[in-house]
Amino acid sequence: MTRDDYERRMARAGAAAAEAGLAGLIVTPGPDLVWLCGYRPTAVTERLTALVIEPGRPGRLLVPVLERPDAVRAPGAAALEVVAWADGSDPCAELGAWLAPQGRYGVSDGMWALHLLGVQRSVPQGRYGALTEVLPMLRAVKDAYEVERLAAAGAAADAAYQDILGVPFAGRRECDIAADLARLLREHGHSQVDFTVVGSGPNGANPHHEAGERVIEDGDMVVLDFGGLKDGYGSDTTRTAHVGKPGAEERTVHEVVREAQQAAFEAVRPGAACQDIDRVARRVITSAGYGEYFIHRTGHGIGVTTHEPPYMVEGEHLPLVPGMCFSIEPGIYLPGRFGVRIEDIVVCTEDGGRRLNRTGRELAVVS
Repeated sequence: MTRDDYERRMARAGAAAAEAGLAGLIVTPGPDLVWLCGYRPTAVTERLTALVIEPGRPGRLLVPVLERPDAVRAPGAAALEVVAWADGSDPCAELGAWLAPQGRYGVSDGMWALHLLGVQRSVPQGRYGALTEVLPMLRAVKDAYEVERLAAAGAAADAAYQDILGVPFAGRRECDIAADLARLLREHGHSQVDFTVVGSGPNGANPHHEAGERVIEDGDMVVLDFGGLKDGYGSDTTRTAHVGKPGAEERTVHEVVREAQQAAFEAVRPGAACQDIDRVARRVITSAGYGEYFIHRTGHGIGVTTHEPPYMVEGEHLPLVPGMCFSIEPGIYLPGRFGVRIEDIVVCTEDGGRRLNRTGRELAVVS
């Protein structure tokens, strides 16, 4: 990524703000700031850091004076005016002076209330909305560079999955398998591990179960959901394994989930609504008699974070656009018994979809 790349992103963000009827954007530390200008403060503190983007003008980055040396070294900083503020001054007043007195601004979802309230005091007639609500598509459509990074992260996660199938499961704790997964993700190039869900037996019926002390037994279904960041972009994949030979019901439930995941993948095409992908997966599972046990949305976007818009969920009418990257991860969760989930990251292409995870979606058997 070069200065020009970041400058184009900021110009695109400014144009999107104008199209949405906004005077501009106020971006504080987090994924939007990294995506827009490549700056990730070493520590997020009570000291205000904010990037202001307004249509048709260069961006301005307000930083604490002690952090200015790091800020100016950010890859996109050369395209910005970097302004430092010192302890004892009022950074909210400084930021407020940059804003249109009656403007409506999109602000980062994670902006501290302390800072937003300070800006509101400085610009009492200003109006503010969360970026996820006012510009949900800001980072949703990836360029070729981003798709390449996501594909590399997916391939690394796939390699970790292939390796984990070779370790013993029975007689070991869930947290031991989770530690193996975290290690393997790092060995395959991840700089950050965000989650390693290992849900064995009845714990697999909890989609967000945290790997615990339960000892995995022969005959368990085991849900493996893991991912993180590689070269700044996310991975997220889920496969379900069985310890020893699975029974007929376990095979049946797994096959229903596999068919739902495949049908949802085949429904990906430009112009389809996000909710259509959810509906297709849910229809397969409901038709098989397990509809009440599919208890979450079918997918979420992914990019510089592992969860971001768009969401494959009922009520989300946004149309798919080439370059959108998102998960497809239907599941069935039988309380007190077991769960099954299968997840791939998919990119919408000009004529359909492309999987960024390539490992087999059959029920894996482990020892």
